[in-house]
Amino acid sequence: MKIISKTFKLLSVFLLVLGVTGCSDDDDSGPGPQATTIVDVALANNLTSLAAALTATGLVDDLQGDGPFTVFAPTNEAFTTLLTATGLDLDNLTTEEEELVRNILLNHVIVGSTISSTDLVGLGSGYPNTMATGPNGANLSLYFTTSNGVILNGASTVINPDNTATNGTLHIVDTVIGLPTIATFATTNPALDTLEAALAFADTGSPSVTPGYIEVVSDATAGPFTVFAPTNGAFTNVLAELNLTGLGEGDGELNAATTDAVLLMHIVSGNIQSSGLPNGVVATLGGEITADNSAFTLTDDLDRVSTILTEAALFNIQAINGVVHVVDTVIRPGSPD
Repeated sequence: MKIISKTFKLLSVFLLVLGVTGCSDDDDSGPGPQATTIVDVALANNLTSLAAALTATGLVDDLQGDGPFTVFAPTNEAFTTLLTATGLDLDNLTTEEEELVRNILLNHVIVGSTISSTDLVGLGSGYPNTMATGPNGANLSLYFTTSNGVILNGASTVINPDNTATNGTLHIVDTVIGLPTIATFATTNPALDTLEAALAFADTGSPSVTPGYIEVVSDATAGPFTVFAPTNGAFTNVLAELNLTGLGEGDGELNAATTDAVLLMHIVSGNIQSSGLPNGVVATLGGEITADNSAFTLTDDLDRVSTILTEAALFNIQAINGVVHVVDTVIRPGSPD
């Protein structure tokens, strides 16, 4: 490919620079210390497919800037898997394809800080923003966990961490990190396991969301939606409140039809980040709730208050098809007797 050819030329220039620098130790008039940017470090690690993709999308100069950047860099094999699965040709990208590939690449870049693997392990998990953008130009979130290695969005594992550049650090990963959907974040955070189960259970009945909750929240082209996502504890509490034992169609269980009605109360059309949360009535797909944008609370018609977990940084979790705010209480449909 032409891009690959250009990449090897870049690699040759990089090696030549190293050679000139090494031979100039005794020459006081020679060049000063050479900058080793993120791009240089990628080439030094033979990440030629990444370099080719950066070249094809015009991002080389960006990652040679001041930064600082934290870059999760896919292996050549990871790029081969992506290109084979999608049929993309880096030498012949349409304008739309180039924008897509560019956004995917930016989804591997955090700007403004150098984050080491030690930093990530110390945090345990979190949702930093990448340079990729979603609805309304909002930066996409990247979910990481560290209980079994550093894993990104539940799919990509860091296999070679802490490659240091003058303008940041580069962690090599084994899988290209796709643009996350609402489903990505609902299925990767164990604190939302019951929500995931509720979405799937509602689909076993006659869900109000077509073609079904799981398919819609997994669709990158759907929405955008704002989802108020109850924690596992929130579901446990509402089941106890209703004297129910769990999800199911038996006596004493929350059936699929009611689960559907409950879920609709947590979904709003549009991409509403916390800064855009109104003060007053909010129309969900299942009915109206009242928002307080200073306390970050949501009150249903039963006067039950649900709080967005801003202190735990579980809000403004931005996906390509909407935004997720984790809440501590399930919003119920209905009105007071």
